[in-house]
Amino acid sequence: MKLIYVIPTIIFVIIVVGLLATNVKKKNTDITREKTKVAMIMNGATDDHSWGQSHYEGMKKTAKELNLDVAFRENIAANRISESVMEGLIAAGVKIIIANSFQFGPHIQAVASKHPEVKFFHASGIETSSNVATFFGRIYQMRYLSGIVAGMQTKTGNIGYVAAFDIPEVVRGINAFTLGVKKANPKANVIVRWTKSWEDDKICAKETRSLLANRSIDVLAMHTDSREPMRIADSLGIWIIGYNLDNAEFYPEHFLTAPVWRWEKFYTPHIRDALKNKFVGKSYLGGIESGIVDLAPFTSHVNPEAIALVASEREKMLNGSFDVFYGPIKDNSGTIRINEGESMSDSDMFNQFNWFVMGVKTDEK
Repeated sequence: MKLIYVIPTIIFVIIVVGLLATNVKKKNTDITREKTKVAMIMNGATDDHSWGQSHYEGMKKTAKELNLDVAFRENIAANRISESVMEGLIAAGVKIIIANSFQFGPHIQAVASKHPEVKFFHASGIETSSNVATFFGRIYQMRYLSGIVAGMQTKTGNIGYVAAFDIPEVVRGINAFTLGVKKANPKANVIVRWTKSWEDDKICAKETRSLLANRSIDVLAMHTDSREPMRIADSLGIWIIGYNLDNAEFYPEHFLTAPVWRWEKFYTPHIRDALKNKFVGKSYLGGIESGIVDLAPFTSHVNPEAIALVASEREKMLNGSFDVFYGPIKDNSGTIRINEGESMSDSDMFNQFNWFVMGVKTDEK
């Protein structure tokens, strides 16, 4: 008779112990049960409808999923002031710092070396360490696809491109865009004007007007953080290929599409890893397969043939049978730079791209 009562008791104890163990395990592994302090230092604003806002929106989505307490520091100069800002954030308990501009590089390294317990993510950076990771995306893939749209849209064969600096990142984008243009319209050309500024509205407006003056440009693309190129193009009835964010709502009459960022696709998994003590100080590069880079939805102005060709080229990139800088590719003097059957290395593409493909014309001052 005693055995009848003992067995249920043993079973009950086993169940209780199991439940307690499960709860302890959950408590010990649930990294989001408490808020973690994170900070983002930005060279622009959270509401710039461009580069800055793309990071802000991505981080807000990640913060919600991972229960983060995020401090945003806007319009931070890339000098010793940025180091003071980071030091202040760390003193306030911030465990992870994200910087969204290449120019912050040496200042991140200076602060990171003093605080090995803090993890740093540097967008478009090039220097890593044990507690500094860099990250970027293959946005050139989306530049190429948007170039197809522009090539199909132009009637004059002249496409303008307002660009900030003659650096590998910008050159890479111009070349990818132009290869897309040529895929759709072999006779079209891309005319580039330099602003020498990422976000100065007055300068970007001035150089945009100079580019468009006395030329039959009917499509305009851009690589600046200022929206002035889009505003001016819209006022002149010129088709718009944007950048960073979908700004179709502001220019409904002329906006076509834009290469855009989905930064939450990077932030969520990598910040989660950092919270799990799985941070790795290396360079991360996400392509079309990662979802970090994308195209804004096509507006009703986009040529249906362009939509079909973009879908076909996108599929080839997704299945790995094609990428933008597969040869043969000639530079704008007619010299073969990438032979048939060969492709450009990431090292050359991201660090040493100093020439333009056939079809690029620079509008020198």
